Amino acid sequence: MGHLARSGRARRSVYSVLIFSFLCAHVFGQNPTQEKQQVLWQKMEHEIQQVTQNLDGGMGVVVKDLTSNQTIAVLPDEVFPTASSIKIAVLAELYRQAQQGKLKLTDVYVVQASDIVPDSSIMEGLTPGVTKITLRDLATMMVAVSDNSATNVLIDRVGMENVNAMLDSLSLAHTRLRRKMMDLRAASEGRENIATPRELGTLLELIYRGKVLNKESTDDFFVVLSTHKSSWIPRDLPEDLKIANKPGELEGVRNDIGLVFLNKRPYILSVMSSYLQSERDGEESIARISGIAYRTFDRLARASEFGRVISPANSGTSH
Repeated sequence: MGHLARSGRARRSVYSVLIFSFLCAHVFGQNPTQEKQQVLWQKMEHEIQQVTQNLDGGMGVVVKDLTSNQTIAVLPDEVFPTASSIKIAVLAELYRQAQQGKLKLTDVYVVQASDIVPDSSIMEGLTPGVTKITLRDLATMMVAVSDNSATNVLIDRVGMENVNAMLDSLSLAHTRLRRKMMDLRAASEGRENIATPRELGTLLELIYRGKVLNKESTDDFFVVLSTHKSSWIPRDLPEDLKIANKPGELEGVRNDIGLVFLNKRPYILSVMSSYLQSERDGEESIARISGIAYRTFDRLARASEFGRVISPANSGTSH
């Protein structure tokens, strides 16, 4: 009898293990939809890595799906010169101080000849001592045409140390504003503006998720950052797609950091490069990576859970 009882318990134990394994496979296993999407994600990652490997220079990339939080990262924590991409941080601090009541975006600035530095395509054409513009106007100039004089006026207004304190509060320790625009002496002394691809992407994500500004300020921040500009993330994407981005360029350096507001599938793309043999190749690489990412996210955004992609023009078609 003892032997039979033990045998019965053993059989029940085996059955229990089989049932538990079956439940695990169905409850905890990856479903077919996730597996199919993972194939797309892996192909996107492979294509992006090929672009970076073929570039004669160093390139870091972060692509983050703001729906699933899945991320592709190539040298994400390497420190690069930011060039004008640091202006994202200046813009964020401007809106933060406006929200706190330390300044108003409608505060007026009178153009001064002493504020004009090279690469200021709008400011250098204004009349010193006469032309009056708001801080928000300066922010738009800083983003749309990367006007360096407008940027320096805003840095003076918000304070370089406050920009860095804001970055510290967000645990972005490797992103630093260490000089004003066109300060060649500071640059030659090693005081370069720096960041990592992950941190600049994280800054945009934190703002997007309402961790930095309230909703009203967040919305207007992205309105300004979405101002049309000459840049590489949007170059081959649909013209009506909202993209909040800021490129940057120096000798041997090409960057573009942005948030692509793709319907149902927004994502972050942060690309930074240095040691470029050819800046043109760096620009082309950013545009190619942007196109690769968009094609994948666009399919995911328009597809059913089973992977059927439905375009608006074909929504009424049935086969």
